[in-house]
Amino acid sequence: MKNDFSMKDFAAYMIFGLIAIVVAGLYKIQAGLGLFLIFIYIIIITYKSIEKKNEDNKKYVENLDEDFDSLTKTAIFNMPHPLVVTDEKGIIIWYNTHFLNLFEDMELMNENIDDFIKDVDFKNILKDDDKKSFDVNIAMDYYRAYVNICDTSKSKGGRDKVILFYFVNNSAYFELKKKYTNEYPIVVKLEVDNYDEAMDSTPSANKPQLIAAIDSTIRSYFEQYDALFRKYNEDSYLVILDYKSFLDIREKRFDILDDLRELNRENSMPITLSIGTSSIGLNFKAANVEADSCLDIALGRGGDQAVIKVSDNYEFFGGKSKAVEKRNKVKARVIGEALRQLIDRSENVYVMGHINADMDAIGAAIGVLRATLNRNKDGFIVLEQSNPSIDNLLKRMQKEEPETYRKIVSRDEALSSIKNSSLLILVDNHKPSFTECPELLNGTTQVVVIDHHRRGGEFVKNPVLTYVEPYASSTCELITEMLEYMSDDLNLTHFEADALMSGIVVDTKNFSFQTGVRTFEAASTLRRAGADMTKVKALFEDDFSTMIYRAEVIQSAKIIGGNIAVAKFEKELANSVLVAAQSADALLEINGIDASFVMTLSKDKIHISGRSRGEVVSVQLILEKIGGGGHLNMAGAQLDTKDFEVAEKKLTDAINEYMEENKENKDENNSNKRP
Repeated sequence: MKNDFSMKDFAAYMIFGLIAIVVAGLYKIQAGLGLFLIFIYIIIITYKSIEKKNEDNKKYVENLDEDFDSLTKTAIFNMPHPLVVTDEKGIIIWYNTHFLNLFEDMELMNENIDDFIKDVDFKNILKDDDKKSFDVNIAMDYYRAYVNICDTSKSKGGRDKVILFYFVNNSAYFELKKKYTNEYPIVVKLEVDNYDEAMDSTPSANKPQLIAAIDSTIRSYFEQYDALFRKYNEDSYLVILDYKSFLDIREKRFDILDDLRELNRENSMPITLSIGTSSIGLNFKAANVEADSCLDIALGRGGDQAVIKVSDNYEFFGGKSKAVEKRNKVKARVIGEALRQLIDRSENVYVMGHINADMDAIGAAIGVLRATLNRNKDGFIVLEQSNPSIDNLLKRMQKEEPETYRKIVSRDEALSSIKNSSLLILVDNHKPSFTECPELLNGTTQVVVIDHHRRGGEFVKNPVLTYVEPYASSTCELITEMLEYMSDDLNLTHFEADALMSGIVVDTKNFSFQTGVRTFEAASTLRRAGADMTKVKALFEDDFSTMIYRAEVIQSAKIIGGNIAVAKFEKELANSVLVAAQSADALLEINGIDASFVMTLSKDKIHISGRSRGEVVSVQLILEKIGGGGHLNMAGAQLDTKDFEVAEKKLTDAINEYMEENKENKDENNSNKRP
């Protein structure tokens, strides 16, 4: 036994004694013999004393071990916490009464602990022998589970390891944490996005009633959640409420949007609301900024919706109404003047649309290039290559406007020449990943966004100027309006006027969709500048094979839900995307079809074109579910797959999810209206 006494401990004394005996014997033999006998006696006594001492120590340690064993057993059996022992497979081999009480006297022995506690992950527990702890939920209470792994491979039990779990009730902490989370403040910003237009559509005598009804509806809605409510502008409101109430409102999908839309004081235009909210965990200043940002996104997407930031993405609720045309051109004038100043301060200007540019993108780019040249600045259009959608326009440009045609540069040319003093203008797109050259955005800090698509979660970071107006028919309409305020004379050539007109024509489907008063005013401006509708129409002429392909697509169509057509064009051609878009338009001409989707293969990706009448189905909300975006009645998406079956399943799942959401909302609204 370690630390036992032995004769070795007295070796020095014995050697000294022997030397003394020898010296004494040399002087007198009788004295030496006597001392030797005494020495032997002392050794015997010492040996027996050591043996007894060691025996006493051994008994003391054995008794101490027994005491510790008894203490350990007593501690385990009397532990006030639930305790269970399992083998390394999770089979229960022992438990105490407290653990049994958690499961209402169920039979636990030889059962797997996973059958009773779902949060036990044995793979992670057995990865190493360190003590572990984790949270579990048992019988409506929260516990912190502590784990001890014991190596029993040398014992007689036949098990390599046993695992001891003991559970400390942590419900008070979790309840406090839950209370803290539920009471966290959320900032909500609201704006009646069509306030002026709604008031204009209301009889004068009823306007005060409508204003009072709007205020009362919003106030009463949020006061039921004990929220702080303040009106800080005629059409704007600030609400601060707790996180639990916010979750309830989110669960109801912001039904305040429907409540406001149903207000009727003889106003011919329904009231629509835009909502932006902060996320949890922000201080008041940051929460206010985030709520403003989300409100801007809601307004940029056409209003009548709520926007929530979730991690690095956004959630959208509502957005089922068509964007209302703003009759006031003040914003167009302000943006036009601001853009003129930015052009004047820049060294040169680069204009960039989206990949697979269409007539609206290239027409808007040509319009911005004209505005740049009018300010005596050098400008360039970034376009890597043409495509069937714009081939006719570029061929005519090369023939009639060779100087302008030479202003078209490739991605590499733009990347090698752009400077921080350059101005980059994005047209007909606000998503960096969808631009002709995303890397170009890193070449300068001076970026302008001009677009008419509903704003999505992805957006250019810190643009110096933003003009996103979903009410507009096209980006060409916005550019045409701005040109009127950027110089005394438009200076448009006939070709440039035709290019801008072609963008309006293609996005309005010959002035039949998304067309407002300002659309016709812009067309009138272009007509006066020399636009020729005969020449514009010639830009859209198709060859015979395109007509055949379109017929094939229509023939492949399937009907979902009785009013949504889904078709595909499996040939990968240079004009596949164009055929898909035209086919989607053609499918809408079928009686009873409210929306259409056509899939096609382009550059190793499935491209989806979506179209709707805009009254019943929002193709934008459907395609946003699979990463796309656009307008209520015109949207698109790209999927990173070449498999049409995979793409069709994703699309049909998105359609079914959208239809189910619509059905739930209608059911909720109907139930709320019942007395």
